[in-house]
Amino acid sequence: MTGAAAEPHPTKADHAYLRVKELILSGELPPASVIAQAQLARDIGISTTPLREALRRLKSEGLVELDAHRDARVAPLAAEEARDLLELRRSLDPLAVALAAERRTRADIAAMRAAAQGLEPLPGNPAYEHLVAHRRLHRALYSASHNDLLIQTLDSLWDKADRYRRLALEAERGQNARDRKAAEHEALVELVIAGDAAGAAAVMRRHIDTSLGAQAAWRLLGDDEAVPRKG
Repeated sequence: MTGAAAEPHPTKADHAYLRVKELILSGELPPASVIAQAQLARDIGISTTPLREALRRLKSEGLVELDAHRDARVAPLAAEEARDLLELRRSLDPLAVALAAERRTRADIAAMRAAAQGLEPLPGNPAYEHLVAHRRLHRALYSASHNDLLIQTLDSLWDKADRYRRLALEAERGQNARDRKAAEHEALVELVIAGDAAGAAAVMRRHIDTSLGAQAAWRLLGDDEAVPRKG
C-alpha cells in the first residue's frame, strides 16, 4: 500500500494499559480492590509480563498501588486527593478557558461544537463512554488555550477526577442540577467562541465549585474540613 505511513500498532502493554484503565474508571475494578493479575491477564488475552508493565504505568498516574511482593490493587479514594484535585481545578480550569477565549482557532471552535453536540450530563453509574464524552468537551475547551504545560497538567488530573465523579454520582442528582450543568457546558462553549475570557472564566469557576468533584470532596472530608462552598 502506498501513501501515508501506517499508524504503529499498540503493544500488548499499551492494550493492557488502556483496558485496565477502562476497568478502573468504569468502576468494574472498584477503589481499593485487589487486582487478580493472572486472571486479568487471561481475560485480556496477554501474559502477566505486559500486564505488569501496564500496572507500573498506572501506578505512575496514581491509579494503581504495587507493593514489594508484586501484589497490586486499585488505588483507594482519599479525602486529601479529592481536596487537592478540587483546589487545582479551581485555579487551572478558569485560566484555561480564559486563554482559550483569546487564542481559539477555527479548528478549536469546530472541535468544541462537535464535542458539545448531543452531550448529556453524566447519569448515575456512568458507563466509560459517558466519561469519555464528558472529557472530550472539557479537553476541547482547555486545548484551545494552546498552553502545552497547562493542557498536560489538566490531562493528568482528569482520570483521577473521574473516580471522584463516580463517587458523587452514587447520590441521586435531580433534574434541576443536571439542567444547570448542561446550561453551563453550553455557556462555556459560546463564551469561548465569542472571545469573552472573563465570562468564560466566571462560568468555569462556578462549574467547578458545584461539580461532582466538589461534591465528592465535601462527602469525603465533611463540611467542616472541605474547601468552602461557593455561591
